[in-house]
Amino acid sequence: MNDTSPPDVPGSGAPTGRWIDELGLVTVFLSRLPWPRPIRDPRPLMAAAWAFPLIGAVIGLIGGVAFAVADTAGLPSGVCALIALAAAALASGALHEDGLADLVDGFGGRDPEAKRRIMRDSRIGSYGVLALILAVGLKASALAAMDADTAVLAMIATHAVARGVLPGLARAVPFAPGDGLGRSAGRPGLPGALWALGIATAVALFVLPAGIGLAAAIAAIVAAVLIGALARRQIGGLTGDVLGAAEQVAEVAALAALSAYLAA
Repeated sequence: MNDTSPPDVPGSGAPTGRWIDELGLVTVFLSRLPWPRPIRDPRPLMAAAWAFPLIGAVIGLIGGVAFAVADTAGLPSGVCALIALAAAALASGALHEDGLADLVDGFGGRDPEAKRRIMRDSRIGSYGVLALILAVGLKASALAAMDADTAVLAMIATHAVARGVLPGLARAVPFAPGDGLGRSAGRPGLPGALWALGIATAVALFVLPAGIGLAAAIAAIVAAVLIGALARRQIGGLTGDVLGAAEQVAEVAALAALSAYLAA
């Protein structure tokens, strides 16, 4: 194991007898959704890696319901898509969108240390704004090309797989020097990463026809691998922003794959 990576989290990120607390831990950290009981789990976030795709599916469902309501009201498909994305962003607190903006801004730096310093700056620059516009535009365009029923299911599947690949990324790529929030989340063991990916793929296969669901999962995996490789080259490894950006790029890739599959 690379020296820049934290040790594996207790339990390796697979579900345990404390699964309710694990689900609550992920819900509170990865969303703005309420949790009905206090979280008394002192373990790092990746100890609940298996639950990542479940909260993703819930956030996707919220966005999908927003799409369906807007469609029922007779709004154009493009408007429905934007409303769906806004609802999902509100449910997640735009956590991953913030990571994408910071990553793209940071990669404009001169050297790895400068890049990491820019990424820690809370302000968003022109590169970050452009990245967000492109990401939202691509996702909205893909959703607008689908009928309402398919768009709802696509939201559930893509949000599940986009979050389901993050534990595997945290497992495979070392953390960048000096990273704080990302490192504090911990490093899942292989079982946790496989549970997350397996649940995410199962969700996609359940809500979409098998070939389409598998295409979404593969696209998300490829996107996460590319972001991880780029982060390792640019800044020496992962940060919390890299994980957020990977989720966003995985969403875009999964929706693009669905659009291409449906158009074929």
